[in-house]
Amino acid sequence: MRILIVEDDGTLGSAMAQSLINGGYACDVVDKVAHALHALSVENFDAIVLDLGLPDGDGYEVVRHLRQRGKLIPVLILTARDAVEDRVQGLDLGADDYLVKPVAMPELHARLRALIRRTTGIGTPRFRIGGLELDTVGKQAYLEDKSLDLSSREWSVLEYLATHSRRIISKEQLIQATAGWDQDLSANAIEAYVHRIRGKIEGSGIVIRTVRGLGYMLEENG
Repeated sequence: MRILIVEDDGTLGSAMAQSLINGGYACDVVDKVAHALHALSVENFDAIVLDLGLPDGDGYEVVRHLRQRGKLIPVLILTARDAVEDRVQGLDLGADDYLVKPVAMPELHARLRALIRRTTGIGTPRFRIGGLELDTVGKQAYLEDKSLDLSSREWSVLEYLATHSRRIISKEQLIQATAGWDQDLSANAIEAYVHRIRGKIEGSGIVIRTVRGLGYMLEENG
C-alpha cells in the first residue's frame, strides 16, 4: 500500500515516512498543495496524510480538489488545529479522519489501516481468501496456520492483489502501490515477485491468474 504525506515540517514528514516504510508501506512526501495536486494527478495512492497549514495554501484545497473530481482516496488530516470547527470543516469537505499533532506513530498506523480497510471493503485486520489468511497488522500471510516466508515486497504485492481480489491489477498499478519515487521497481521485477508468490501459496485454493496484456487477478481456484 502506498501513502502520500503532505507535510511542510521536514523533520516530521521524514519521521512519519520512515515509520510507515518500516511498517511495510511505500511512502512519498511533498510539502506544498501544488506538489500534492501534481502527485495525485500522475500517481495512485491508497491513502493521504494531509497537513492543513501549508506554505502555498490550505490542505483543505487538496480535499476539495479530490472530492470534486469524485476521487475516493481516504484522507487523514493531521494538524495542530484542534478546534471543533476545524475538524467539522475538514470532515464536511470529505476528509475521512482527523488526528491532532503531536501524533503517536502506532495510532497513525492504526488509523491508516482502518481507512484502507474501509476503502477496500475488508472489515477486519485479518481476512481469509480460500485457504490463505492475511494479517494486515502483522504483515503476515498464513497457509494452514503456518506463516509463509515472504519478503516485504512479496507481502506488499500479495496484500494488494488480495485486497483487490477478483479485479484485474496491472503491473503499473502494482509498481505504484508498492514503490515510492525513490525506489526503482520494474515490470520484470513484478513478474518475478508474482512467480515467487505463486509458488508459496500453492495449495491454498487461490491462484494469481495472468490476464494477457492487462495484468493479474487473484481469485479462488475453481
